[in-house]
Amino acid sequence: MKSITEIINQFDSLVWGIPTLVLLLGTGVFLSIRLRFIQFRRFGYIMKKTVGQLFTRKENQKGSLTPVQALSTALAGTVGTGNIAGVAGAIALGGPGAIFWMWIAALFGMCTKYSEILLAVHFRKKNTNGDFVGGPMYYIQNGLGRKWHWLAVLFCIFGSIAAIGTGNMTQINTIATSIGSVVTSFHPNISQSDLQALYMVIGIAGAVLAILVLFGGMQRIGSVTERLVPVMALVYIVSALVVILGNANMIGGVFAQIFSGAFDPKAISGGLAGVAMQQAIKAGFGRGIFSNEAGLGTAPIAHAAADVEHPVQQGMYGVFEVFADTIVICTLTALAILISGQAEAFYGKSAGTDLTILAFGTMFGTKIASLIIAVCIAMFAYSTLLSWSLYGSRCFEFMFGTIGGRVYQAIYVCFIVVGANVKLGLAWTIADASNALMSIPNLVAVLLLSPVVVQLTKEYKGLYH
Repeated sequence: MKSITEIINQFDSLVWGIPTLVLLLGTGVFLSIRLRFIQFRRFGYIMKKTVGQLFTRKENQKGSLTPVQALSTALAGTVGTGNIAGVAGAIALGGPGAIFWMWIAALFGMCTKYSEILLAVHFRKKNTNGDFVGGPMYYIQNGLGRKWHWLAVLFCIFGSIAAIGTGNMTQINTIATSIGSVVTSFHPNISQSDLQALYMVIGIAGAVLAILVLFGGMQRIGSVTERLVPVMALVYIVSALVVILGNANMIGGVFAQIFSGAFDPKAISGGLAGVAMQQAIKAGFGRGIFSNEAGLGTAPIAHAAADVEHPVQQGMYGVFEVFADTIVICTLTALAILISGQAEAFYGKSAGTDLTILAFGTMFGTKIASLIIAVCIAMFAYSTLLSWSLYGSRCFEFMFGTIGGRVYQAIYVCFIVVGANVKLGLAWTIADASNALMSIPNLVAVLLLSPVVVQLTKEYKGLYH
């Protein structure tokens, strides 16, 4: 078993290596050039058409979501443990400079996600239930032609595997272990058997809550995430701001660390003596893409259901999505960690929520900080679990029809209970590799269909010119 684990770990390192990261970033750069850097030139206009309309109520037609519900469903899948644990891991592996490269990945990733969503809406169709369905598999088949069907199937295979791992088992396991940490902090003598019983209860409760939402269809998922996403984001943002503003005099120095560390990690601390610039870049790009999912092809599946008159209208929400996830939430996490002074002890080591809890603990105390992080993670992870169920079931539906989507949801719910009660090292690695593998057919399609993206963008008055 050890040899199998080592092989899978090596394969994961290979597929998430420099070529994949170059493909992800390169696609963003290429699209940015072709679209004349609309994410910078027309940023104000995009925010006006997205943030400016978040509170505008709109009735959607049957089988669709409102633009905001589609955004919330996608954000629910995007904003998750990567914003808390992923940022901490990037700083530990690549130093403060990793955050600079995370920003770079996000700035170009805005155009990638814009293009993915635009294509998903443009090439979508209605299924037998009358619901709008779309995503990479549909713009591969309907945009590139039937001869590319095999590429769409590849995306669906990797996507359905990743949904079970990334969107399901790791999420419920994170909820269970976070709650377990809080219980342990208040009751240090709790037995392992009692903890396992707690994990089982959490797994069953998570499955029941998921059933209540998932089997209500796409509209119920959209309705729940529309309410949950703003609450979870607000709780976390306010908590992070308390840590940051409590040490406001250090903000300038932290930004200096980020910019200088991006090009010379060794200059920051002795703990980073072995860290090269390449490692800072890889840590920043890798964790940033994992967090905002630009290029993976998942979020377009949710956005494809939006009730909009023109694909560009929903595509602009992709720019906002990456901005909110990485430039806002990930940056707040990074500033809180670096301002707290807790990061240095983790340089060159693995880190996750433990580092974030220590950072928040400098203002709230460790027990309260662990409670805040546990609540945030529970909301983040549960919303992610709901969104990825939609992604996985749509992949199965494409391959096996509407019944296949229902069967997948039943399997998905069973894995919620399993995920809460097992150690997930190997499952996480398999899911992580599947994320990288499904990004490749998606990015190939986006690049080949880039003339369609440019044409549709030019057609929409107000954005391109």
